[in-house]
Amino acid sequence: MSHPLDNPVLSSLTGGHASFAEKHGQALRYPADVVPFAALPDDPGPADWADLATLAGPGGTLALAGERSGPPDGWQLLWGGEGVQLIDAGVSVGGPDEDVVRLGLADVPEMLDLTARTRPGPFLPRTFELGVYLGIRRGGALVAMAGERLKPPGWTEISAVCTDDGWRGHGFASRLIRVLVAGIRARGDTAFLHAVATNSGAIRLYEAMGFRLRQPTIFRAMQTPAEEPAAEPAAGPAEPAR
Repeated sequence: MSHPLDNPVLSSLTGGHASFAEKHGQALRYPADVVPFAALPDDPGPADWADLATLAGPGGTLALAGERSGPPDGWQLLWGGEGVQLIDAGVSVGGPDEDVVRLGLADVPEMLDLTARTRPGPFLPRTFELGVYLGIRRGGALVAMAGERLKPPGWTEISAVCTDDGWRGHGFASRLIRVLVAGIRARGDTAFLHAVATNSGAIRLYEAMGFRLRQPTIFRAMQTPAEEPAAEPAAGPAEPAR
């Protein structure tokens, strides 16, 4: 059997985030205002891709994590890149951090603004509903944040790790991650995260904190075919036997 993190979006939508799942056939996705991620079975066939196209609608956009087979003809690749998946292998956590605050619905405008400027990955109006999101403020303004995204059984992904350019170098990201890891462990889960493979600075930080590289992974954003596949013509009446 495959590991839950080999197909993390599918594991999440059939596990801890099953309540978010939108489904057609064997294809699943998160609501479009939560995160753009969708999932297919391991080694999907043409029927699975057709299910996903129906789920997203003609010309719809979505993102896949870890899918390697590639879509059939008619799909458009919008973006693709290599990433790495890291897991908690002994991150050191301390006690409560008085600077770290819980973020919620009232903070969404600031969260959207910060992520739009720092670009840690997709963050949408309802992304905060996926789990715990934490932040650090200075002068009343949100200057750093991090939170939880995918939730395969036994695992919780840390995501949206970002710091305002004017406050880099203060260790805010590592402080937020340590608090998140402590909370994830307290629930009996193990933390994991993803990073772009070329972001060597972030990967070094995570490894120095106690994360270990598990495997490389592929991220792709795609657009479904603009039109629904034409239906097969109905068979006419059988010709009588001669």
